[in-house]
Amino acid sequence: MDNEPCEQGTKDWLGCNWKKHMHCHGCGGAIYGLGFLGALVYYLSTATSILGGITGVIKAILWPAFLVYGIMKFLGM
Repeated sequence: MDNEPCEQGTKDWLGCNWKKHMHCHGCGGAIYGLGFLGALVYYLSTATSILGGITGVIKAILWPAFLVYGIMKFLGM
C-alpha cells in the first residue's frame, strides 16, 4: 500500500487509490442499454394485456440470458 496523500474518499478499505487505478472500459453498458431499449419497445408493442407488458419488461431486462441460452442451444452445448 502506498503512503501517498489522498483526497477524502478516494481510497477503499483495501487502500486502493481509485483515481490511480480507474479505467474507462464501459462499452458493454452502452450495448446492453441499447439492447434493453430495443427489447422493451418490441415486447411492449406486442403486449396485449397488462400481464404481457409486465412480462415484456422482465424479458427486456433479462435479454442477455436469453441470447446466451439460444446461442448455446444452437451450438449443441
